[in-house]
Amino acid sequence: MKFSYKFSNLLGTVYRSGNLCFTKDGNSIISPVGNRLTIFDLKNNNTKTLSLESTFNYTSIALSPNGSQLIAINEKGEAQLISLLSCAVIHRHKFQNKVRHVKFSPDSLHFAVAKENIVFIFKAPGELTGEYNPFVLERHYLAAYDDITWLDWSSDSRFLAVGCRDNSTKIIAVKKLQNFRTFILGGHSEPIVGCFFEKGCLDVNTLSKNGQLCIWKCSLNYSDIVSEEHPVNEEPKEKRTKNKTNLENKSDEDDDDTGENDIEQAVESNNYDKVPEKDENEIIDEDKKKKHPFYYNKLGRHYLADEPRKENRDAYVTAATYNQNTKILVAAFSTGSFYLYELPEVNMIHSLSISDYAITSACFNPTGDWLAMASAGGGQLLVWEWQSEQYIMKQQGHSSEMSCITYSPDGQYIATGGQDHKLKLWNTLNGFCFVTFSEHTSSVTGVQFSRNKKFLVSSSLDGTVRAYDIIRYRNFRTFTSPRPVQFACVAIDYSGELIVAGGQDVFEIYLWSVKLGKLLEIISGHEGPVTAIAFSPTPTSSTLISGSWDKTIKIWNCLESNSDHETIDLLSDVTCVAFKPNGEEVAVGTLNGNITVFDVKTTTQVASIEGRNDLGSGRSEVDIITAKKNLMTKCFKSIEYSADGECIIAGGKSQFICIYHVKEGMLLKKFSITKNRSYDSLDEFIDRRKMTEFGNMALVEQREDLEGGNVMIRLPGVQKGDMASRSFKPEINVYCVRFSPTGQSWAAACTEGLMVYSLDKGVVFDPFDLSIEVTPKATIESLKDKEYSKALIMSLKLNEINLITSVIEGIPISNVELVCSTLPNEYAHRTLQAVTGLLRKSPHIEFYLRWACCLLTQHGNKDNVFQHHSLLGLHESLSRKYEMLNKMCDFNKYTLSALLKVGEMRKNKTGAQENELAEEDHDDDLDDNMILLKTSNNLEKDDDFSEYDDEDEEMSSNDD
Repeated sequence: MKFSYKFSNLLGTVYRSGNLCFTKDGNSIISPVGNRLTIFDLKNNNTKTLSLESTFNYTSIALSPNGSQLIAINEKGEAQLISLLSCAVIHRHKFQNKVRHVKFSPDSLHFAVAKENIVFIFKAPGELTGEYNPFVLERHYLAAYDDITWLDWSSDSRFLAVGCRDNSTKIIAVKKLQNFRTFILGGHSEPIVGCFFEKGCLDVNTLSKNGQLCIWKCSLNYSDIVSEEHPVNEEPKEKRTKNKTNLENKSDEDDDDTGENDIEQAVESNNYDKVPEKDENEIIDEDKKKKHPFYYNKLGRHYLADEPRKENRDAYVTAATYNQNTKILVAAFSTGSFYLYELPEVNMIHSLSISDYAITSACFNPTGDWLAMASAGGGQLLVWEWQSEQYIMKQQGHSSEMSCITYSPDGQYIATGGQDHKLKLWNTLNGFCFVTFSEHTSSVTGVQFSRNKKFLVSSSLDGTVRAYDIIRYRNFRTFTSPRPVQFACVAIDYSGELIVAGGQDVFEIYLWSVKLGKLLEIISGHEGPVTAIAFSPTPTSSTLISGSWDKTIKIWNCLESNSDHETIDLLSDVTCVAFKPNGEEVAVGTLNGNITVFDVKTTTQVASIEGRNDLGSGRSEVDIITAKKNLMTKCFKSIEYSADGECIIAGGKSQFICIYHVKEGMLLKKFSITKNRSYDSLDEFIDRRKMTEFGNMALVEQREDLEGGNVMIRLPGVQKGDMASRSFKPEINVYCVRFSPTGQSWAAACTEGLMVYSLDKGVVFDPFDLSIEVTPKATIESLKDKEYSKALIMSLKLNEINLITSVIEGIPISNVELVCSTLPNEYAHRTLQAVTGLLRKSPHIEFYLRWACCLLTQHGNKDNVFQHHSLLGLHESLSRKYEMLNKMCDFNKYTLSALLKVGEMRKNKTGAQENELAEEDHDDDLDDNMILLKTSNNLEKDDDFSEYDDEDEEMSSNDD
């Protein structure tokens, strides 16, 4: 078994915090998911999570106008410059404090960063600027008295609108301009949520938290403002005195304004030494001083969603966005509703409520057709087309932790159950959730698919076990017990006819029939909560294994009396059990951190694994005990066998997931699922900066004078912390791990979400039975010489997917059956694996189906040729192709019927025209025949008269 598993995707979580960003083409949206970035491709309907990650959660992202560079900044001010072409981090920069907003200029030459009340303008790296050193500071401004909330660039990339928390908006310039001055737009009574330039001009729209919208008109256009390098007046300036003429006083007015600008710019740049000195005796006309050519006029003031806010006075604006092309403004409120307005008339186009939580972020795509919105409270992300009023994408993850997961038998779907009472189904191919079941009223504790993939069952603490139809997406069975029981685990037998669940507060096991929907039996025997249960995976056995906190596991036979069972005593409480794929062994995870393997028939111990030290000794910020003592409480909460039965994957209350070899009892691979410091229990030692002479600062109770305040110290027995506190830091935890039935991937439900790791074969050179004469050149030459079997075996030995693809597709379809019959058994299995992988991506469906049929026909009747996971992989590929073609045919069904009808109409029309032409030809032929008949009759008559003439001549001659 190979262990080159790499992170491939993150499911179960679609949005955490921060702002959204569309790509350049507008077909994809980038969403910050914790300390990772997920790209949702709306055109191809798939998701991709970048493998790079930050040390803290992302809060601000910005994409360059050319779509090649992305700046992502986390909550601690650490910025990463990411190349979306190579999906790698190019450069890192630390701002030391939290960054509120970051945005690229439209000309791609600069990008602005807002930190606290200061705006930093950097040169953007690239060919346009000629600057390849990232984060080169060009200028910075002291923009406000409070934190900055919003940044927006003008169309010509020379000006910035800076919205602040001090209720003002400031218009600043990137470079020094001759007839420009920094202007402050006031009039708001709440902090600014968004400020937006109009396209092609300096007009500004500002929106505050209370829904107040102000529309501002600028006195100058872009062409009226020039830089100091190219002044309007070419004449040199002369020194002015206070006793000059009126013309000289007018020029004095210009100089005074210029000096005022110099003062403002010096204050903004914190350079007080360069402030020009002014004459105290100089007389300044106040009326003339105000007549600067650059100023703003307020055209109107509007209150958005005034009537709904009167009904709900707590509603306020949480996000806003504006599209310059369509002039559509979107205001999103804390009630989960948003409103679309057309500017400058401020006509409301549409209003919609999408969630019970506040909308955190909103953005338009470049064309302004699609609107993306996200809610951090509900973990919701949607893309809405406002013109047709339809959802392009609507995704929502679990609002709380996932407690259990399971793969479908073909590995195509993953079912997740969460503590938010919901059950979701995810497609592993595109990463989207396609159905959500919300019938449970309490936490879902267990979920499992049936072998035929037609239904799945779930157990919950609400006292029910529910069965869901995968085809019709409905809850068709609900199983209950005679008295209320909190079910902690569930299992289905191989035939899919029996369902069993274990109680958490009642120490009994309940057995139901799926077809009848009735309780068949109540199995008693445990003296503690039943925490784990599993059926034998073989069709010939009905063995049931149950584990409990009474430090025993019991082996039951469900088809016989419930009293017939065998008990195996353990040294600690049972947390999880797992059957080997052949049903001969069972692995048991216990509270002391060990994994013990027993033979089912003889109940003897086969192997033992001590894995407590492999979990790592993470320490929480509020832990009083040391990390070494904290390690004594660690154990595995979930284990499962691999597809071949040689290895076990295990995870628990730790950031590490371990893979062990069963027979050897040794650790083969250990994966660290995250390095996100926004979660707790990642470090073994407390930071020295948090240690004082009185001890750990996190252990000091924080109380206010008048109220009890928030106490960060946990109560005894609390595992998740106080989620009602203002600063809640969840602990990293792995709730469930599962191998894919195909063996190509595994998934883990953790605090981050549903993380999927898959085999990465593209970068690993893994030859098979390689010899000196086997080279790619020799393989291609054998293929050209039509030695197909030799070329295929050589390509399989080299084990390079591109070479195998070239050889397989280079063999004619007429020779496929002959080549498959000559392959040895070990190479037949590897060929089937290659065909399975190529069938997923290749459009040559019939060609590869021919290969699969020939391989199964020639070698399927032999023993131990094809492994179980290879056949499951082939079944998964065929299922995906079938669903793809089925959707395509369903989508084009009416189009095809319309085309067929049009074809029939054209055919009928063509036939009618041919009939008409045939009739016309027939009439013409009749006319021609009549003419010929008449002509022939006339000729015959002429012949008869000529005979009479000859006879008359003869008679006349005789008379003579």
